[in-house]
Amino acid sequence: MTSSSTDTPAPVLVLVPGAAGAPTDGGDLFVLADPDAPQLSVTDLVATRGDGVFETIGVFDGKAVNVGPHLERLARSASLAELPEPDQQTIAQAIDAAIAEHPAVPELTVRVMLTRGIEGTGTPTCWIHARVSDDWTPYRAGIRVAVLDRGLSTTVTETSPWLLPGVKTLSYAVNMAATREARRRGADDVLFVSTDGYVLEGPTSTLLVRHGDTYSTTPVSAGVLPGTSVTSLFDVLQREGTQTREQLMVPADVTSADGVWLLSSTRLAAPISHLDDQQLPVDLELTARFEQVLKGQA
Repeated sequence: MTSSSTDTPAPVLVLVPGAAGAPTDGGDLFVLADPDAPQLSVTDLVATRGDGVFETIGVFDGKAVNVGPHLERLARSASLAELPEPDQQTIAQAIDAAIAEHPAVPELTVRVMLTRGIEGTGTPTCWIHARVSDDWTPYRAGIRVAVLDRGLSTTVTETSPWLLPGVKTLSYAVNMAATREARRRGADDVLFVSTDGYVLEGPTSTLLVRHGDTYSTTPVSAGVLPGTSVTSLFDVLQREGTQTREQLMVPADVTSADGVWLLSSTRLAAPISHLDDQQLPVDLELTARFEQVLKGQA
């Protein structure tokens, strides 16, 4: 789904030395950098151990969506991973600089990376990378999803917090391996299930399930990432008087639903058309409305 046009604008890179406070050498809090030049030390712990956290922010027609909630979640992930507390104001300014530097496009993906830094320094590394979003149009029309065992119970947050449940960590090898397995099975994406039998989330997305006029998602206490997209949708639905809830659900709750989506900040609302071999109803009109909300245009 990536764009291959030679007319695609080049990405923008912003380095953020002040991500955890003013640099000790008195330098700039953030600087534009050459995205084609080497910038990351091979001894950075993100390169040697995948030790860091990140956020991905969608930008639609120049408007970044949910920057505050994304940076609050970044701070939450950093705290749980025992990383230095990020300076959200500085990072927000760096995000604005990256968006302003990038040529105007309908959809832009902005990633915020925060790592533990070069081993032994105690100074985190942070950068912002802005690029033209992949073409997610086919994804938003309906996807086939494979159910895969995550190998963790919904009690993992209480029993094994060192496994970093609900942390948006840069250690994404397992998530990417799960996505490759789904494609081997003829699916587009994954819905993880816990060892105690409950549906959780996608490798890079939040689950939303509709039964009539009630919308449900997996509770964060089950070890899933707090979803910024589902929070935005729930805010709108609640204002309209629609019932929303966080609750544990089993696969049968998904296959019996009137609509199911995987939500993310750049792909937006992707309706699930098949869960393994079970066909599910797809409401494209409702999906389009969700897209407007998640683009910040509703």
